[in-house]
Amino acid sequence: MKTRPLAAALAAGQETKPQQRAVFSKEFKLAAVARLQDGRQSATALAEELGVQRSQLYKWAKTLEQAGKEASFGARGRKPGHQESELARLRREQADLKQEIEILKTFNEYLKRMGR
Repeated sequence: MKTRPLAAALAAGQETKPQQRAVFSKEFKLAAVARLQDGRQSATALAEELGVQRSQLYKWAKTLEQAGKEASFGARGRKPGHQESELARLRREQADLKQEIEILKTFNEYLKRMGR
């Protein structure tokens, strides 16, 4: 049976450090998609050579197709507050409030059990 590195490290009692996410430049992504689309190499071989997942190559190709060369691969992460849609902001705020309510309910039950 093949074990995963993290599972093996945990089973051995070793401390594990969180992996750093790889960050690829826009130029790298454009070149990778161009190589994927030229068809000289299989997607699997290209992904192995570049050190990325095959599915990531396809995601980059889809992003490039949908957004175009200039608009794709621009910024990382969430948009700044003034650019974020109101709906997305409200949904995030609602999720935070739901989590806060659950914490307060748990604390209330704890206080009841303690007889206060």
